[in-house]
Amino acid sequence: MKLKLDLHDIYNRGGEIDRALRDIIDQALTKRASVVEIIPGKGSGQLKKRVLRFLERKEIKSLYHRIDKDAKNHGRLFVYFRH
Repeated sequence: MKLKLDLHDIYNRGGEIDRALRDIIDQALTKRASVVEIIPGKGSGQLKKRVLRFLERKEIKSLYHRIDKDAKNHGRLFVYFRH
């Protein structure tokens, strides 16, 4: 199962971004999804950096297996889970 989170609609609302990221991680764990696709978009790269900082938090990092950046589309990340 693959879940998808598109951050285009809330790119400028910090608290909502963190909440949406936490919600999608929780959903992946509950539904035992193997991959979460996160789309911060291309833009200036600030939103992607924010997402990566969120994913690097100690309490979040322990929940997933690894992160891949899409080689063909730098506005997309994949978070892989091992259940």
